[in-house]
Amino acid sequence: MSDAQTIEQLRHIGWRGQVLPGEGRRLARVVAQHRAGYELHDGSQVFGAQPAGHFLKRGLDPAERPAVGDFVEIEPGKPPHIVTVQSRRTVLSRAAAGERYERQVIATNIDYVLVLTGLDGDFNPARIERYLSLTEGSGAQPVVILSKLDLRDGGADRIAELRERLPNGTPIHAINGKDSASVAALAAYLKPGDSAVLVGSSGAGKSTLTNTLLGSQHMATRTVREHDSRGRHTTTYRALLQLPSGGCLIDTPGMRELKLTGEENLDLFADIEALAENCRFADCGHGSEPGCAVQAALDEGELTPERWRNYLKLRDEREEQAAMLESRLRRQRGGRPVTKPHGSRGSRDRE
Repeated sequence: MSDAQTIEQLRHIGWRGQVLPGEGRRLARVVAQHRAGYELHDGSQVFGAQPAGHFLKRGLDPAERPAVGDFVEIEPGKPPHIVTVQSRRTVLSRAAAGERYERQVIATNIDYVLVLTGLDGDFNPARIERYLSLTEGSGAQPVVILSKLDLRDGGADRIAELRERLPNGTPIHAINGKDSASVAALAAYLKPGDSAVLVGSSGAGKSTLTNTLLGSQHMATRTVREHDSRGRHTTTYRALLQLPSGGCLIDTPGMRELKLTGEENLDLFADIEALAENCRFADCGHGSEPGCAVQAALDEGELTPERWRNYLKLRDEREEQAAMLESRLRRQRGGRPVTKPHGSRGSRDRE
């Protein structure tokens, strides 16, 4: 096969490069990771592979290991071995659960983050804001999708609520995940060569939507609990799927915990930070101080108490995670000072 044919084949799985690896290596994309190894796709077929030894070293940052969405160079063998992870153009990650700072890569080389939430009891604007905060530094565009339109007529009230809370221009779509005509609204984010990752709580309808996009019952689905509309984790691992539209979709398990990484800017709340800049005193605590622009906005209904509380929660979490990240980097550098993580405002906060 010629280089031009190989490149065209790789385009089917979202590759945008122009240069192939040197002799003895070939390129493929990580479509799934299991305890026993990885599944890769070269644009023509899916096959198994193992990571090279340097990816298994103790102390290696997990974010440096191959992740779903990565393009990797492999060497032949039985099985083939992943030897290099190509530069990632976008990365969606979160801080892993636990007291030690570790970053967990959710998906790489994606164009869109499809944030799915149900119009039923799963609807939670604060959680949507958390997802969008995590998406900020990924390089991908967030798209909010409200599922289960068949269970709630129109959903116009909830769309209006989100329009009030989210930045102007944030795409919001209400769909019935079981209806292909309704799901057609997402075609713009799943064009040939594009990649999207689908995130949301268990029971939000990710597997149902994925099946409709695939045109087959590829993913198992289950009913949600009546009292909280939560599901039962039918998806147990991340998997990249090729869609009939020509795009690639990474489906993910429902996430119980969404910890910020410490590098978020929280641009989602730029309006609140702009308000704080107008307080009479630079060290305003936004409580009972005279001339507090934040309290004035709360009193006048310009800022809702729910959104203010969520901002404070995410801001404090970001600062805590940024401090943990800085401490870790300092230890890695033998105690030498480190540059503050991008997105951390630290002592610059007026709040």
